[in-house]
Amino acid sequence: MSTHVVASSEIDQVRKSLLAWYDKVHDVRGMPWRKRYDPSLGREARAQRAYEVWISEIMLQQTQVVTVIPYYNRWMAKFPSIADLAGSDIETVNGLWKGLGYYSRAARLLKAAQKVVKELDGRLPDNAKDMQAKIPGVGRYSAGAICSIAYNESVPVLDGNVHRLLSRFLALHAPPKGKQTLDILWAGATAFVQNSSRPGDINQALIELGSTVCKVREPACSGCAISSWCQAYRRTRGASSQDGKGHDADIEELCTLCEPLPVDEEEAGLVTLYPMKVGRKKAREELDIVNVVEWRRGDNSERWFILVRRPEGGLLAGLHEFPTVAAVSDSLAASKDDPVILDKLLATLFVDPPTLFLKDSNSQKVNCEATGTLRVAMIRPVGDVVHVFSHIKKTYRVQWVILEGGGDKPPKPQGESCLPTVPTREMIEEDGKDKRRKVSRASKGGNASTSAAQWVPLDEVESTNIGTGVMKVWKLTKALWE
Repeated sequence: MSTHVVASSEIDQVRKSLLAWYDKVHDVRGMPWRKRYDPSLGREARAQRAYEVWISEIMLQQTQVVTVIPYYNRWMAKFPSIADLAGSDIETVNGLWKGLGYYSRAARLLKAAQKVVKELDGRLPDNAKDMQAKIPGVGRYSAGAICSIAYNESVPVLDGNVHRLLSRFLALHAPPKGKQTLDILWAGATAFVQNSSRPGDINQALIELGSTVCKVREPACSGCAISSWCQAYRRTRGASSQDGKGHDADIEELCTLCEPLPVDEEEAGLVTLYPMKVGRKKAREELDIVNVVEWRRGDNSERWFILVRRPEGGLLAGLHEFPTVAAVSDSLAASKDDPVILDKLLATLFVDPPTLFLKDSNSQKVNCEATGTLRVAMIRPVGDVVHVFSHIKKTYRVQWVILEGGGDKPPKPQGESCLPTVPTREMIEEDGKDKRRKVSRASKGGNASTSAAQWVPLDEVESTNIGTGVMKVWKLTKALWE
């Protein structure tokens, strides 16, 4: 177990080498949020730096740096301060976030900013303990990153990159999400910043080293600033025992936490054996019925499409989508009751839903003598769209539904439509490696919260706040008439 502790006798040398390397690469990737720490900054200026780092850290969750940079620049141009963000609304925020994914992050940023302005005098907390306790969406990693970088507080970070780097540095081959494993890695991260005058730079250096040098595959060990002290690298150089000197370890010295290294000739002796590999949990598969509902004038001079705004919590929070029946069973999807399902869906959408419902098996328009009556004129299967989230594999089964009649304007939607758009299942929000479970509890027959429906002209659909999966649905449907 002593192998898995950062040696106090070496830490000063390790930090010196790490910081010397970081000072050379600090500006290489052009991250606009990465600035040199300035001890002369006053209270307001440090709080502003905390805001900038906070935005970058939330954007960087599950997202690559190269993707985040343009989003960050647009965000800061629109919301240069936390007060500017707090004064905004979810539609504007989601519009800036569009395409970045994990949309609940944007909603949490807005709510957190409003809380900071209302309850914390417009400034983010200046210590990690309060940051984690008082700011929604901020876990231990994010709190450590923000407060070490903006406030120079000596608190550690442990994101995926640092987790991998320290697992190799300490030759720790144990279940990566186990409590003992995480305790050891957090202790190692703490040793790096403890009593340091540059904790923010050390944390950023560890993250940068893990991202660019100590990579998942093909790590550049020969160019690593701390490889001389890395236990995994020492083993590749011929010292295979726990004592690091090539001697066979006594049974009393064997680690009771580490799992045996896999017997794989191709990987034998490689640092990529660390951290321990675990089988990835298979994504849950779900089938959604998506209805691209269009209303058009009889002369086709106007074409409108109805969109429904999702609830503020859960998957794709606050975004718009086409009316959807989510997580239907395979038997229901294969049944002949889909006209009945759509009929019920339309009844929830409109104040005066279509009174006539006929489906032509050849996807032809239904003849109806009552031309002034709102009616379903056509239903046409579009196809399937597969969209994968971190924990759900969605298959969107799309159909194009055309409504005609009912007057010179699209039929009036319900002010609030209780649509079954969100599965009543457990949603997992992730901040670095800190997981907190949020359960969406919906009442039978609909969501726990309601979603407003609205008509959007044909040429404005793509500019609304819709997610990537919905955009795929839209483009597949558009291909039918284009």
